[in-house]
Amino acid sequence: MRLYRILLRLYPSSFRAEYGEEMGAIFARRRRDVSGPLAIAALWTETAAEVIGNAAVVHWDILRQDLRYTARTLSRARGFALTAIAIVALGVGANTAAFSVTDFVLFRPLPFPEPDRLVKLWQLTPNYGNQQLSPANYRDLTRLSTSFERVGAYTNSSMNLIGDGEPERLQGAAVSFDLFPTLGVQPVIGRLFTAADDREGAPGTVLLSYRFWQAAYAGDESILGRRLTLDDEPFVVVGVMPRDFQFPTRTSSEFWRPLRLGDGNYEDRTDTFLYGMGRLKPGVALEQARAEMQVIAAQLERQYPKDNDHIGATVTDLRAELSRQSRMLLFALSGAASCVLLIACANLANLLLARALGRRQELAVRTAMGAGRERLVRQLATESLTLAILGGLLGVGVAVVAVPLLGQLVPQALPMAEMPSVDLRVLGIAALLTALTGIAFGMVPVMRAGGEGSLGGLREGARAGGGRKERLRSALVVFEVVASVVLLVASGLLIRALWKVQATDPGFRAEGVVSLRTALPLPKYESTAKRAEFYTRVLTDVRALPGVTSAAYISFLPMVMRGGIWPVTIPGRAQKATDDDNVSLRFLTPGFFATLGIPVHAGRDIRDSDTADAEFVAVVSESLARRYWPGQSVLGRHFSVAFHDRAIVGVVGDIRVRGLERESEPQVYLSYKQVPDGSIINYTPKDLVVKSSTPPEHLVPAIRGIIRRTDVQQPISDVRTLNAVVEMETASRTVQVRILGAFAAIAFLLAAVGIHGLLSFSVSQRTAEIGVRIALGAQRGNILAMVLRQGAWLAAAGVVPGVVLAYAAGRMMESLLAGVQPGDAATYLAAAGLCLVMTIGGSLVPTVRALRIDPVRAIRGSD
Repeated sequence: MRLYRILLRLYPSSFRAEYGEEMGAIFARRRRDVSGPLAIAALWTETAAEVIGNAAVVHWDILRQDLRYTARTLSRARGFALTAIAIVALGVGANTAAFSVTDFVLFRPLPFPEPDRLVKLWQLTPNYGNQQLSPANYRDLTRLSTSFERVGAYTNSSMNLIGDGEPERLQGAAVSFDLFPTLGVQPVIGRLFTAADDREGAPGTVLLSYRFWQAAYAGDESILGRRLTLDDEPFVVVGVMPRDFQFPTRTSSEFWRPLRLGDGNYEDRTDTFLYGMGRLKPGVALEQARAEMQVIAAQLERQYPKDNDHIGATVTDLRAELSRQSRMLLFALSGAASCVLLIACANLANLLLARALGRRQELAVRTAMGAGRERLVRQLATESLTLAILGGLLGVGVAVVAVPLLGQLVPQALPMAEMPSVDLRVLGIAALLTALTGIAFGMVPVMRAGGEGSLGGLREGARAGGGRKERLRSALVVFEVVASVVLLVASGLLIRALWKVQATDPGFRAEGVVSLRTALPLPKYESTAKRAEFYTRVLTDVRALPGVTSAAYISFLPMVMRGGIWPVTIPGRAQKATDDDNVSLRFLTPGFFATLGIPVHAGRDIRDSDTADAEFVAVVSESLARRYWPGQSVLGRHFSVAFHDRAIVGVVGDIRVRGLERESEPQVYLSYKQVPDGSIINYTPKDLVVKSSTPPEHLVPAIRGIIRRTDVQQPISDVRTLNAVVEMETASRTVQVRILGAFAAIAFLLAAVGIHGLLSFSVSQRTAEIGVRIALGAQRGNILAMVLRQGAWLAAAGVVPGVVLAYAAGRMMESLLAGVQPGDAATYLAAAGLCLVMTIGGSLVPTVRALRIDPVRAIRGSD
């Protein structure tokens, strides 16, 4: 019978109390009437099936009753129900959205077969860490390695497409024939590159992206075999890559062409421009491959001591390119969402506890009529879980709306075409959060309240609920204030960092400057004289446009292309490989400094007379002059850079080449005419900058017409104002501030609601006491001070630990703060001030209610 009594526990306790003895007696008679192992086993099997089935029916019947009762109860308290559902929706929605983005960036497998075996190969340099490979080092590293199943290489590439319509600048990559097999991808139509396609001098072949194929050719499969003219060279389309393939970054690549390295590419081991990609052999760990790379790099350093001095090698997984700032921001986002969820749960617990306390008379009546404790708790639990489920469903809707907004935080370095979304895994997390919210923060408070239903509730009425329950609710509100302070300080620190970055002087004046790119193709413009002719014709006509004050060409716009780093040699100065003797190099036409408002502190600008037949000259930044000739005049001094000895003819102000948040190397500017034909071809001036009082929408069409008249086949790309370039430097920070600020605002609002709710409930519980105080002569100012004091104590109890936790969070976020101290006093004072405002705001309505209490009515209501 003991086993049968255990089976009966599957029924609700009320059902067992009413029918348990009778069912036990019936089973005992049936047990006495059977004998033999098979008959006994059959009886137990039949009984177990009967009990399980009937118990499920009984539970379902009770659940239906509870749901109907819950629907009636909540329909009579719509304000409470809607508030509770909204609170849960905010908490679950914020966390579901944050988890979607964090999972997408940090954990979701990359869209390649066995992505954990894919790694990137790098050179290690003393001053710059991971750096691209030179072709010679790439060849030797991969040839000597035994860790890889396959390897490939690529470099970024842009080309001019010339066809029947307007010329167009396409963005893509040059890849070795074995790169796509290394990644494990196949085209949707056509074929991949072969070794024959990748030979120097081989006929041009090209693979198109799915997006470009659809946009430019409407998905026409006859594109295979079509001849396209890219940079004046014919290329035959051999395939189209899949819709979801995006490589090497999230930025849309429109084509891939063979790398086609020649013998000349392997001569200079310092010419680093290749990204290596490898697939590890099965069973080979990342650390094992990394150790092998270090050994091979040491061998190459001994073999080529001049070029490979202090040059190491390493491998990293594909997510290693995510910056520390990107990772920290995602952790901060998850932490902020968790704070919002916990605040929402605390508010939900406070709401349910207050409602349970307000229903003590109802619970006492039901207890007096025979309802057991389990039945009451079950009913209350059904209500809390119903609210949690409805809030969770609404929270999923909130997440669906919020994920695209949070998707702006996804780094461009990830080779994933898709955007984060709410998938089945995320819905599972949402369901788990909903269940935990309903059980942990819904059932526990109502169990505390519902477990005390008795006849005492009839006598105590609405006055019950002080003591431990008041302390519990106060503790929940204090917890909300703590979390709010942490979020307010975190968002405040990011705002301060944004202001600091925005206040950074880029070293040039961006106002009124428009830029556009005219990348000149080879071999058409391989001649320096041919390029100079193009620049002269364009600049002459552009400078003649109404409103234009100056115009010039430069290799790369500052902060758009952050590299262009070259070593310099200073006569008489011993140099080591570990010395940071590097500069940012640009070729330009006369007038660039005037166009961008860069001050010329000494000497002159580049001139048109600085040709290959004249002395090779350079204009340098102040930082270079200070570094190598501190306190001395540098005009006329010589140094070597870009394969030539050069005389300094001018000194200009420093600019932020690497952006507003990073220190830049000293800058060197060279004449666009002092470069041999076919040399340093990637540095030929391509970005046109124009300073004008004419609005860009009127100026750009005129410039387009000038370039079309100069060369009808020359496309224009990257049209933007220089102000937009500078604003892009803070765009990601602006998104960070908005998102974290939104979380902080939600937390702040929820905490204010929590304080208001607690004080309102506290005043309602003390109505009779306040009435007696007023009747005995207490001043209303004292009553006001009493209510405000309670709110102030709650705020103070939350602010102190909140400040401590906020400082710890600030230290963890230090990489995001752009030099702002984690203990920034102004931010903490502002957060504390907001909490004071929140306390006063949350106390206003309860305070007014306390002051309006009629002493006689309050005392009568307590009888």
